[in-house]
Amino acid sequence: MGEVDLDPHLVAPAAAPLRVIDLFAGCGGLTQGFTETGHYRSVAAVEHDLAAAATYAANFGEDHVHWGKIEDWVTGDLPDADVVVGGPPCQGFSTLGKRSPDDPRNELWRHYMETLVKVRPRAFLIENVDRFGASDQFQMLRQETEPGGWLKDYRIDARIVRATEFGAAQLRRRFIVVGTRRDLPTIAVPTGSVPKEEWRTVRQALEGLAEVVDPEDQRLPFMTTEAFGRLLPGVFKSPDLHLTRNYQKLSLDRFEHIPEGGDRRDLPDDLKAKCWLRHNSGSFDVMGRMHWDRPSVTIRTEFFKPEKGRYLHPEQPRAITHHEAARLQGFPDEFQWCGNKQDIARQIGNAVPVELARGLAEHIATALGR
Repeated sequence: MGEVDLDPHLVAPAAAPLRVIDLFAGCGGLTQGFTETGHYRSVAAVEHDLAAAATYAANFGEDHVHWGKIEDWVTGDLPDADVVVGGPPCQGFSTLGKRSPDDPRNELWRHYMETLVKVRPRAFLIENVDRFGASDQFQMLRQETEPGGWLKDYRIDARIVRATEFGAAQLRRRFIVVGTRRDLPTIAVPTGSVPKEEWRTVRQALEGLAEVVDPEDQRLPFMTTEAFGRLLPGVFKSPDLHLTRNYQKLSLDRFEHIPEGGDRRDLPDDLKAKCWLRHNSGSFDVMGRMHWDRPSVTIRTEFFKPEKGRYLHPEQPRAITHHEAARLQGFPDEFQWCGNKQDIARQIGNAVPVELARGLAEHIATALGR
């Protein structure tokens, strides 16, 4: 049979991408996950930190990014959007119901909700620390969805999720809230579908990266870029971040005694800090080594300091590099970064794991008819 020419008037047009606004956007972990699905396009992002905003702009375009305070942005003309996402800080929210004007952190929540009121998206997403669900702040958020509240036009669902269950190689627990406009069917927060025996491991996440890193190679390449009329270091690709530190002998001696999966308890007494000698209970992630064949612990902003957690490479005498941390957070090697090493570490540690963001985005898109 020959090919049949279809009448273009009879072919259903492809659905337009869902428009998303990312508040408190950081470097763009949520936006990366949302755009990877192919169902969304970013129409606005707000971030007050220059380096993080520049990283976001390098990856998603500067034209729709507001570098500055959300209170300045929200007073302007806001774009139409189908979904609003973000993670406003939880501190201070407990007094929001009193409309207390003297805590600036309350203002951040107020402006997040003001955005929802002005834009009226079909759905919104809030991500926060796992303990947020048991806080007074979350109860206040629920109250705002009741009659007379800021968010009376929305109903919410909430739960703790684990990034590993969405395909991330990281044991990161987050509290997720999904709000749905009351004229639409409720969107529940999804549970991940990856069973424990299939959780992604550190070995899988770091596949292909050189394990041996020259301790003399500590500096980022000398490059500058302009963003928002300011000059700052960048733009770097993730492979540019495969750098370590030149550790002192005491640190190297400690690293030598700690096996894969081990920690400060494996050290002989003469290599332990005095405070470690007196404390044999509590968290043992300090000076801990990762396991090759398990997910990593939560990647935080100081992952490059072994004394801050289980951040030693599974075998090498060093903490994980910025590139390795970015991989464990799900960022592709093509992702671009701006700022100095400390700026970039903060961006990586504060980001939502990309696999988690992508899983949430797919679920919301399906619920909204994509």
